[in-house]
Amino acid sequence: MIIKINYQKKKTSVFIPGILIASVLLLFFFYESLFAWSSSPAVDRARPPLFSGKLSISGAWALYPLVARWAEAFQNENPRVNIDLQAGGAGKGMADVLAGLVDIGMVSREVYPEELSRGAFPLSVARDAVVGTINKNNPHLKTIMEKGLSQEALKAVFISGEIKYWEEIFGLPGKTPIHVYTRSDACGAAETWAAFLGGHQEDLKGIAIYGDPGLAEAVRRDPLGLGFNNLNFAYDPRTLRPHEGLVIIPLDLNRDGRLEPEEYFYHNRNQLTTAISSGLYPSPPARDLYLVIKKSAPNQLTLTFLEWVLLKGQNLIEEAGYLKLDSQTIAKELQKIKELKSPGE
Repeated sequence: MIIKINYQKKKTSVFIPGILIASVLLLFFFYESLFAWSSSPAVDRARPPLFSGKLSISGAWALYPLVARWAEAFQNENPRVNIDLQAGGAGKGMADVLAGLVDIGMVSREVYPEELSRGAFPLSVARDAVVGTINKNNPHLKTIMEKGLSQEALKAVFISGEIKYWEEIFGLPGKTPIHVYTRSDACGAAETWAAFLGGHQEDLKGIAIYGDPGLAEAVRRDPLGLGFNNLNFAYDPRTLRPHEGLVIIPLDLNRDGRLEPEEYFYHNRNQLTTAISSGLYPSPPARDLYLVIKKSAPNQLTLTFLEWVLLKGQNLIEEAGYLKLDSQTIAKELQKIKELKSPGE
């Protein structure tokens, strides 16, 4: 009896650890198999593909800050993609893409018919504007902020050259010269500003300065300076106010010789983008921004990036100081890409 009981206890003490060991081993092999299955090529193929390759983009200063954000976000999602981005003006972007030197050109003006005939394929991706700029120490700043500058006065300064002195704008005595600045590089900002004044970039008078940053700096250093800039080079992206030393020229839109409260929306970048969106700020100098490819030579990575820009990329536009496209425009541009992918459909 005692022996029987001892035997049963002994048997139990051996049997229970055996079950535990077997269970642990079973679980180990189960999870090992599960890990191996989840790492198999078949499962990898079910995941969204990661794209690889290189994209080259050049062109408009106006688009550069936004496309830099897009490039960074796209590369974060696709680590095997390398995007080379360079600013140099809309003219350079268009010339580069038509010559096959880059995959995408950044263009901040309307595409010319002769460029379309050479195979340019533009896609609207965002909106912004060009603004006039003066120095914060302008001797007539108070008058400018009270009256604004009319389209006609700006045309007489930039296009015809009839007005050469600040006092002439307001019918005041004196001969304080206006130091007019324009762009030396073929660019959308100059073409858009000139279009607002009834001309083309080559019609603009003034000291020619290269690039958006250079033009802003020239006016910032000259109390008598008058120039223009793309919105995101006129405003500080951190404070959303005009860059230190610059004042945005308020436009006398109703031409009554005084600035009405509803005509002043330049205090910060958000005010101006709201005015652009509502149509209070005229177009031009508000305008669409384009990414341009060569119609005859698209590649899969380029088209994928452009689709991403029109979908996910739109979420980055407003925080970067630009205006998003409306849903109808996005759908139209996506359809253009689809037709380019499958021209026979």
